[in-house]
Amino acid sequence: MMKTNNPRKIAILGGTGKEGKGLAFRWALAGHTIIIGSRSPEKAAIAADEIIKLTGEEISISGTDNISAAKDADVIVLTVPFSFHKEMLESIKNYVQGKVFIDVTVPIVPPKVTRVQMPPEGSAAQQALSILGENVKIAAAFQNISYENLLSGNNVDCDVLVTGTDKETRTEVIRLVKDTGLFGLDAGPIENSVCIEGMTSILIGINKQFNVQASGIRITGIPRE
Repeated sequence: MMKTNNPRKIAILGGTGKEGKGLAFRWALAGHTIIIGSRSPEKAAIAADEIIKLTGEEISISGTDNISAAKDADVIVLTVPFSFHKEMLESIKNYVQGKVFIDVTVPIVPPKVTRVQMPPEGSAAQQALSILGENVKIAAAFQNISYENLLSGNNVDCDVLVTGTDKETRTEVIRLVKDTGLFGLDAGPIENSVCIEGMTSILIGINKQFNVQASGIRITGIPRE
């Protein structure tokens, strides 16, 4: 994995979960400074140590509580279950203004996890926009990438579709996608996140059908670097 030319300080809130660890692992290897956020600072510190062991390299990563992580970073990534989404957004609202905010949350509602179930706002990303406000550079990404693929460290035969509140934000997030070793595509305005988030439930169903853990999506018929 190539090192980034533009290192950022990235807070991954809810980063002790599997998806958060996978993103932390790849971004840390790319040379970004990573802050794992959690309701439990102790669990965040343990997760940071686990990622250090996984990389086997000298990386910049630490663990703390979610609020401190949000305050200290310039890119915020939210990787919490949907049941905690609204509560988390409200708690960090004052600390993410003017920053890039990547929402990885998918509105999966157990037990029917293979059924698309969107919130009244339209999508989790649109819910984030309604709570955080227009001064936050909101994007949605990584919903369709399994943590098994992220933590493997191998090349991943999946694409990342990125929606966002404006073109500049989407372009910036696509650069961060590239730093994970994945291929990102501009999927348009934040309203389009309803399709991408909903696809996750479909992929879960496909995983069940074929007894696999890491099905994904790939866009064909386009030029690639």
